[in-house]
Formats: sequence, structure tokens, C-alpha cells
Amino acid sequence: MASKRSWDIFCRIVDNYGDAGVCWRLARILATEHARSVTLWLNDPFALARIATEVDPSREEQHTSGVTIRHWVTPFAFAATADVVIEAFGCGLPDTYVAAMANQPVAPVWFILEYLSAEPWVETVHGQASPHPRLPLARRFWFPGFTVRTGGLLRERELLAQRDAFLRRTDAQNALWSALRTPPPAADEIRVSLFCYPNVSLHALLDAWAEGQSPVSCLVPKGVVRDSLDRWTGGHVSDVGEALARGRLTLRMIPFVDQDDYDRLLWLCDINFVRGEDSFVRAQWAGRPFVWHIYPQAESAHWVKLDAFLDRFEAGMSNTSMSAVRRFWHAWNGATDAPAMAEAWRDLAALRYAIGEHAQSWASRLASLPELADGLVTAADCSV
Repeated sequence: MASKRSWDIFCRIVDNYGDAGVCWRLARILATEHARSVTLWLNDPFALARIATEVDPSREEQHTSGVTIRHWVTPFAFAATADVVIEAFGCGLPDTYVAAMANQPVAPVWFILEYLSAEPWVETVHGQASPHPRLPLARRFWFPGFTVRTGGLLRERELLAQRDAFLRRTDAQNALWSALRTPPPAADEIRVSLFCYPNVSLHALLDAWAEGQSPVSCLVPKGVVRDSLDRWTGGHVSDVGEALARGRLTLRMIPFVDQDDYDRLLWLCDINFVRGEDSFVRAQWAGRPFVWHIYPQAESAHWVKLDAFLDRFEAGMSNTSMSAVRRFWHAWNGATDAPAMAEAWRDLAALRYAIGEHAQSWASRLASLPELADGLVTAADCSV
């Protein structure tokens, strides 16, 4: 059984940070934990540079964090195909590259890495082969997921240990707050991180926080939902390091940080609002209450995905906590039959400690499942 040493990952950016974030995290794990030679092909290096500050988006090729990063441009130029090829999110591969794959004495192993879903049908297609319609090549679907019959989730080997060690170190926490140019949380405040798509429910949530009973400190990465915040503040969005107070809400703009510091932010906040796929998964590893803003899809297909996840996540919750989570997630994602935002927030905030305990158990449960990069390496090395 030969070890498949060279890997090419192709990523065409759609959701700037989610697509880039997943592929960058996968590339780093393959390089640092599995000693693979990894090249990440990106059509938009600028998107990656926002979450990987060591990346220079102006360069056509560079090597950092053990990974070679190349700008995917047309016409496509390459020296050789890799032993293993990952087509991220069905983005397609350059025709010349696919033709070169077909001409190899031993065809590369080709995975189509799909989007994460909790829907039951994922288990029936994960790992299945799909012959190329014209060439003697086989593709294999790889679905991230939440059960042993899926590909699992990306998780660095020491992630949970690093999280727990960080939470025991006040000096490390204070260093992060200093880097984010925001003070440590006050004893009585609810500290929230907010990372979302443009959302019609945002103003109602900000109003609920401002008019609520408990003080809320909301941290927003610079540039996120700027237009909506500008309207709500009347053109007075604070700059990084500044705060805007209205009622019981303090709105703080923080720098847009790299993936590692974003993990640490999630570990420290009382409730995390996340979006897309990468931040959604990292919020689960944080073991804190979180709220997912799912990317809206045609014909409301995203509701099936959202409720499929809630069905899994809520297992073992009390009925009261389950209801609070589901009602708030529906309100945040704009369901027409959802309760008023102020009511939904009040119920969620009141149960945040119980929900947090469940989130910790959920993270531990996920850690017992297969890890995505490890599964890909095993499958690739077992291929002939």
C-alpha cells in the first residue's frame, strides 16, 4: 500500500471565508499532521488573506504553514498532477489537468469534497464512487457530517486540549482582548461574537439587546454587515477599538483576525453567532452556545438543512432548552412563523448556561467521530 504523498486541493471561492477557510484548514492539517506535500489552488487569494494573515495575495505562488498556495488562473499552468486531488465543493477542475490525470500510468485518487450537511441521505452517498463520463477516471464523494457513516469534521489533533488550556490562562485571554482592542468582559455582561451574512433580523436583535434586561457586549469583525450596522447606528459605526453604547447594548468593532485567533474568540464568548461552514464547525468545537446563520438557498432548501442539524444537535437537551434554541434560530434566520426577536432572545439568554453545558457535551461527542482529514488520508492510501 503506497503512501499518497502529494495532494492538490482546488477551491473556487463562492462564500469568501467559508470556502477558503475549510480548504485552508484542511491543507494545513494534511501538511502539518500527516506530512503530505499540499498545494492549494485558489481563484481568489485575497479571500484567504483575510483569515490567513501570513498569505500575500499578490503572489502567484508562495509557501507558508507547510502549504504551497497557487493562484488558479486561466490559462491554467501546472508541472504535474498530484497523487491525490481534492475538488472542493464540486468546483470543477481545469480541463487540461483532468486530461493529464487520465494520462497517468496510475490515475490520481480524486475526491469531491462536498458541503457539510446533517441530512440523513448524506450517509447513503458518502464515500461512493462516480465514474467520469468520458475518461477512465473515478471520482469519490466525501461528505463531512455528524455521524460515523460520514466523513466527520475537520479537527486538529490537539484542538480541544489547546482550548481547555487557553481557558485556564487569564494572561493568554487578556492578551487576546488586548490584540482585539477591547476590554475583558465585565462580570455581569453577556459577551457575544457576531459573524453573519446581511440579515433582515439583525436590527430587531440589536433592538432586543439595547432594550433588554442584561448588558450585552457585541463584538463584530471589521467589515461584517457594515451597511446594516451603519443604518442601525445612523451612520455612527464605531471603528476598531471604539465602542458605541445604546441602552443595555455596547457594540464593539474588532479586527478581522486569522483562524487561530478566531477560535480563541469563540472559546471566550458567551454566545457565538456564526455563518457558513467553517465558523459553524469551529463554534461547535468551542463548546459554547452558538447560533447559525445558514446561507439562504433557492426554494428555501436551507430550512431542511438547518432543521436537520437541529434534530441532531438537540438530542439530549431538555424540552425547554430545545424549544428556546429552535425558536431563536428560526427567528434569526427569518422564518415567517418565528416568535418576535425580543421574546426569542429573552428565552435563549435565560437558558444559556444549560445550553452551554449541552454544547460542551456535543463537542465531546463529535470528537469521538472520525476526523475528516484523517479519513481522507486513510482512504487515499488504501486506494490502488
